[in-house]
Amino acid sequence: MLMVQPDQVLGEAPPFPGGSGGAGEVETEEAAAPAAKRRAVCWDGCGRPSSVCVCDHLPPCPIPTATRVVVLHHPHELRRKLATLPLLSKCLHNLDLLPGRLLRLGSSPLLDSHYHSSPSPAKVLFLFPSSDPFSPATDLGAWAAETPPADRRDPVLIVFDGTWREAKEMVAASLPFLSRFAVRVSLGCDEGKEGESTFESDLVLRKEPFLGCVSTMEAVARALRVLERDGAGAEVEARLLAVLRAMVGFQAANLKPMKPRPRLQKKKEIKKLERGK
Repeated sequence: MLMVQPDQVLGEAPPFPGGSGGAGEVETEEAAAPAAKRRAVCWDGCGRPSSVCVCDHLPPCPIPTATRVVVLHHPHELRRKLATLPLLSKCLHNLDLLPGRLLRLGSSPLLDSHYHSSPSPAKVLFLFPSSDPFSPATDLGAWAAETPPADRRDPVLIVFDGTWREAKEMVAASLPFLSRFAVRVSLGCDEGKEGESTFESDLVLRKEPFLGCVSTMEAVARALRVLERDGAGAEVEARLLAVLRAMVGFQAANLKPMKPRPRLQKKKEIKKLERGK
């Protein structure tokens, strides 16, 4: 298996619409740098450095969807160079971005309205896998197949954006709020199998922790394929994945393969081998 040098990462994460923090720091650094060393950035389009611009792959205008997508993004995600959420925000019209580490009353007027409604006027789903029997996740495709069309019209999809560990903590912290009105769904994953890397998939920006883990953009694309009515989901998925493939293509073209380091064996494994001899 090939590995990637940690410093081989492209571009700066573009600022979120109306966001704060990381974007201001980037602009300050750019302003302080000598003019000769400044990188041209596509500020009026994708927000990425011109050398890795993906404007040609963006939809001409944000795509309208019947599904309302709400993304809770971890504050640290603003500083990550391979975040897909900035591009996703340029692709979808019906998208709400919420910075933070948990969802609770006051996080979103939309979610608050569902919390106080009984039953909720529309189906609210939050996307995250689970191996916890006390908080199981239903396969999204199975949920759609078992739910009457009238009951899944114009759904709300909640997604958590961050590293796997951060997203897991965000979900756990949000469960007291979400469990009152939202259904937990997943796209299917296997924590017992190793995740893919950029060298193995044209949709993976960095090594995933296990099989089934995907970027925020891919997760939303796969979910909208299932949730959008009248077959519109397939086209939305294709357009989002085209943007992601372009982003991954630039990243893969600039990676420097390295020979993998030998795997260190744990003491327990060594003892088992010795007993087997």
